[in-house]
Amino acid sequence: MAVIPVALAGREYDVVIEEGLLGRLAEAAAPFLKAYAGGRRVPFVADTNTQRLYGESVTANLAAHGLEVEWFVVEPGEDAKTWGVLEKLCDWLLAMGVTRKDHVFALGGGVVGDLVGFACAITKRGCGFVQLPTTLLAQVDSSVGGKTAINTAAGKNLIGAFHQPSLVLIDPLVLATLPDREMRAGYAEVLKYGLLGDAAFFAWLEANGTKVLAREPAALEHAIATSIAMKARIVAEDERETEDRRALLNLGHTFGHALEAETGFSQRLLHGEAVALGMVLAARYSARRGEIPADDAERATRAIAASGLPASLSALGLTCDGAALVDHMRHDKKAEAATLPFLLLRALGEAYVARDVDLADIAAFLDDELAA
Repeated sequence: MAVIPVALAGREYDVVIEEGLLGRLAEAAAPFLKAYAGGRRVPFVADTNTQRLYGESVTANLAAHGLEVEWFVVEPGEDAKTWGVLEKLCDWLLAMGVTRKDHVFALGGGVVGDLVGFACAITKRGCGFVQLPTTLLAQVDSSVGGKTAINTAAGKNLIGAFHQPSLVLIDPLVLATLPDREMRAGYAEVLKYGLLGDAAFFAWLEANGTKVLAREPAALEHAIATSIAMKARIVAEDERETEDRRALLNLGHTFGHALEAETGFSQRLLHGEAVALGMVLAARYSARRGEIPADDAERATRAIAASGLPASLSALGLTCDGAALVDHMRHDKKAEAATLPFLLLRALGEAYVARDVDLADIAAFLDDELAA
């Protein structure tokens, strides 16, 4: 078992990583279940897939400890992160009698975690929640750090709040049921940690990425723990992204979110796939600016391609031009007045925030990549 603390002043919480943890949920989350011992039902939120896979075992585990579960189930995918679903969830929590001292349990991937976290941030002006991430992407990234949000017509994650969980329980065994495509999408975020701040970890992933993707226990736990430890340090230093430190976690996301918007936030391009291609573009644009050697940009591209993730913009088959992608970027929540910061590379393992990027040059660069 690995326990990684997220050291926020007055709001510290642990990320626990252990095989079989979900099967011991009542014991692992005991302090956050005490409020329900008197017969009130424990609120669990899941999508239809995670509820089908784990609902029965979770319900049985809690029942063995005298606890009853009530489920709120949403459809899988980004369509669950909407005003309408958020409203229904908040109404359900109020009907359940959730108080500010209670905890709601989010069982699922990043969509469920984002939705539940935001609902808990605004219900009763803030109640607690526990993250039970069931995808690699959620386990290594979105379940930790307190970013919660829904999507709107204007873009992805533009309405939300910072609201930290009280506990994150990660069971690597649940990844056995994760489709390979989703596994690869989550692995993009693992690669991100190596590229943004740990050259040695990136080199380890080059040598061991196939083991991680094959779900070999030791390699998988090392990848998850290393990723979470880095994120925990960064979040503790810059929780609300008011400085450039936490912004480093957005490597690949400015390009990636534009690609998601252009493809309609659909199954055509998963979030992790968009981030992977976004990191390729960030590396190649860094080389274009002369900040890293072209060989390093190609090394990053090879590592991403070797994991089965998208590594070529032209291969995506978009019908837009670079200017259209830049227009999507103008709606990015990280935009500052008339400028947009970009996460670029000074070296493999050293990302930084560039505030001198000319969007016209980005458009020209993307035109070149689309035509490559």
